[in-house]
Amino acid sequence: MTPTIPKRRSTVLGLLTAVVGLVGLLPSSPARAAVPGITGPTFNLVASPGFISQPDGASVYAWGYGCDGAPGGFLPGPVANSTGPSSFCPTMQLPGPTLIVNEGDKVTVNLRNALPAAAGNTSILFPGFAVTATTGAGTAAGLLTQEAASGGTVSYSFTATTPGTHAYYSGTQGDLQIEMGLYGAIVVLPAVQAGCPAKGAYSLAAAAYDNAGTCYDREYLFQISEMDSRIHGAALAQVNACPTGPCPQIQVVTEPYHPNYFLLNGRSMPDDMDTSYSPGYVHQPYNANPHMHPGEKLLMRIIGQGRWQHPFHFHGNHARVLARDGNLMVSAVDGTSLAGPLLFTTPTVSGQTQDQIFTWSGKGLNWDVYNHSRSDVPVVACTPDANGFHSVKTDPNYGEWCADHLKPIPVAPPDPTIVAIGQWYGGTPYLGIQKTGGFTATNEPPGTLNQNPQAGYAYMWHSHNEREITTNDVFPGGILSMLLVDPPVWFIDETQ
Repeated sequence: MTPTIPKRRSTVLGLLTAVVGLVGLLPSSPARAAVPGITGPTFNLVASPGFISQPDGASVYAWGYGCDGAPGGFLPGPVANSTGPSSFCPTMQLPGPTLIVNEGDKVTVNLRNALPAAAGNTSILFPGFAVTATTGAGTAAGLLTQEAASGGTVSYSFTATTPGTHAYYSGTQGDLQIEMGLYGAIVVLPAVQAGCPAKGAYSLAAAAYDNAGTCYDREYLFQISEMDSRIHGAALAQVNACPTGPCPQIQVVTEPYHPNYFLLNGRSMPDDMDTSYSPGYVHQPYNANPHMHPGEKLLMRIIGQGRWQHPFHFHGNHARVLARDGNLMVSAVDGTSLAGPLLFTTPTVSGQTQDQIFTWSGKGLNWDVYNHSRSDVPVVACTPDANGFHSVKTDPNYGEWCADHLKPIPVAPPDPTIVAIGQWYGGTPYLGIQKTGGFTATNEPPGTLNQNPQAGYAYMWHSHNEREITTNDVFPGGILSMLLVDPPVWFIDETQ
């Protein structure tokens, strides 16, 4: 388990202060999704046009992959309040449906081209897999792969040989079609997960790879991209100029490139913290709102889906890189020990995926975040493991940094905007409900109550390129979300 590394006070305080006003816009009840997706091994997809919404009120014309009929199923579980089997997998979504398969599966993806006639052919690339594609009526030979002609269908088949997180995206006129939104993610679950506890209710597996060092408790997917609305507007104008074929293929000047919308899973802040499958985002079903308990191992599945490299920065701790593009990084000495670097900012290279493990223990804050020193509860022991953390998972203080056990908060309490924010702040820098009366310690304000059982620690997760935390040049927005470290007793509800 890695130590918690406090980040610069000025960065945290400045960003949190700016976002305080947005918190009131967020849903009052917890509603998140872990890594929602659809199951195979056969997937029927369609490429279609649609419009996506932005926090500034704009409706941007886009293309996306979606479900061509009801999917085989949903993971990590059935979608609550669904009115039909395909209610939450529309014919166009951005990003495309997350495809969830098992290692060794023989995967087939049937793609129907329902893009406007002016868009011409389209296709899908599956980097990292040996793919075969159908030929014949409705298809055409493309530069990178077999393509579906307008109104036609092409099928791709491959074996899911490599566990981990993978990308898929259009292999046709990529500077336009990927920009328009034709991309998505594939998650391959490992066949062997030896040495891991049973998976959580909302996790896809117990481990990310066939290696006991990749066990995890929770997981979230972050597909990071950008849009230049000028390109989207130019494409729509050419589509409107030729509503029925035959049409000249769309030709849009894509350079110089000036993106003005920056996206996490197809949404911008604060929309990315709203519920997954929310009816307010018909074509943007996935959110980006990670939650965790102290001591848990959070698997971050990160994909660079845009043209630009985006520096994805996560406050609260470093994260251990497990793999890039499904290639597990292990020691050359023994072939099993994890050898990936610790990062506090991930450069999201275009088309590259990274799997990382993030943990949080409170180390570095220099007080007992569980408030074990309060007078109305018995003293709770903290037994350090080899790394200094309390590792008894069934205990309520699992994951605590034992060197801070029983330490009171500083005489001058920390600025609450450093550790918590808005609806998650409960009046103290401690996790969860504290007590029903005033505090007895002299350095704690008497009568201060923590009235919010979900009161936890909120950390900004965002692009480290300041322009990318804007929405059409308005701050805050863009590639920006919050990690919530919830109290151990708080049930993190991952249903929709």
